[in-house]
Amino acid sequence: MKRVLFASTALVAFAGAAAADVTLTGNAEMGIFDNDDVDEVQFHTDIDVTFTMSGETDGGLTFGATIDLDESDDGDAFANDTQGGETIFLSGGFGTVTMGDTDGALDWALTEVLFDSGSITDDEETAGGYNGNAALDGTYDGQIMRYDYTFGDYGVAVSAEIDDTGANDPVLGIGFRASFDFAGTGLNFGIGYQEVEDDDALGMSLNANFGSISAGINYSEYEVAGDDIEHIGIGVGYSSGPISLHANYGEFDRDIAGDSDGFGLTAGYDLGGGAILQAGYGTSDFDGADDFDSYSLGVRLNF
Repeated sequence: MKRVLFASTALVAFAGAAAADVTLTGNAEMGIFDNDDVDEVQFHTDIDVTFTMSGETDGGLTFGATIDLDESDDGDAFANDTQGGETIFLSGGFGTVTMGDTDGALDWALTEVLFDSGSITDDEETAGGYNGNAALDGTYDGQIMRYDYTFGDYGVAVSAEIDDTGANDPVLGIGFRASFDFAGTGLNFGIGYQEVEDDDALGMSLNANFGSISAGINYSEYEVAGDDIEHIGIGVGYSSGPISLHANYGEFDRDIAGDSDGFGLTAGYDLGGGAILQAGYGTSDFDGADDFDSYSLGVRLNF
């Protein structure tokens, strides 16, 4: 991905910083899509811009912040306790503290079953059986504080999201992940748990890399608003040269709400220079509700 460095007298003015810089990255998408929400094929365009700021103190602590302009919250200027695309971190030998629009400990620990270049309308992620492992993240205002520490091939994290009104308990989470090399095959394992009031979530993931092939599986158990939910998801990807292919399948088994399942397919071709041709398809099957299908075709431009 191309990066543009902005150097200014404002940055130089911070004499206490051993190093500081601001980078700008972004992407643009254009193409066509169709799904069950529209009657005809539609045009799709989207632009996403991210500012990344980083620095280092005289004592060796690193710090930084990012803001995604595509997701940032432009509501009431005085409501600064909500988050939308902003993340701030401070890191050192003690570990890393991150606050803002970031993952809770469960999502941090698990790996999603996506191994592809994506699609312009995320058809592979909108299928009825897909789970992004966000668990109870976003129960309140979406402002999460997470502490994580990595030692060698292992890492551990704890997180919290509080109710600003003080009426409810915070969402608390813990996660653990590890990486292994087994006979030349890279294995990654993660497990996480989060709870708030009477709701909780437990998730596990395992993924492996076999040269040009990657595969993974997720399993989660939730209890949310009195509904016991089980989810399982699998995914496989293939990448060779400019070509990438992906398929995923998932299903939710719910005691109260209707069950659902679905799969997603993507194909990508890297044109070089940051331009990627992308095609995607997703299908969903809902008990007691209409099924859902979508597809898209277009180009993603990374800057």
